[in-house]
Amino acid sequence: QVQLVESGGGLVQPGGSLRLSCAASGIIASNYVMGWYRQAPGKQREMVARITQDGSTIYADSVKGRFTISRENVNNTVFLQMNSLKPEDTAVYYCNSNRRLFGGLYNYWGQGTQVTVSS
Repeated sequence: QVQLVESGGGLVQPGGSLRLSCAASGIIASNYVMGWYRQAPGKQREMVARITQDGSTIYADSVKGRFTISRENVNNTVFLQMNSLKPEDTAVYYCNSNRRLFGGLYNYWGQGTQVTVSS
């Protein structure tokens, strides 16, 4: 019922840019904290960026100044604009939504999209 579908990943050269999209269905994205996480081979999944219900944003130190998260409410879609990409940004990027309401925790994940930064 709830689906988060990522798109926009691919192969890009160092210094290049990509824009990831997360199309949400079954939820209203503006009612959730929406986030992007990534997992590189052999490493744990880490938070990249989050946007709260009121539009506040949080970024991992490693991507500050390079990545921007945004939400397009009319399309129920969250974006991650990635600029000045580095090889260490290579990972599978996952879209996440979560919120706590009346004591219940609602947490959803997308299937992931591969981002590879290489010459």
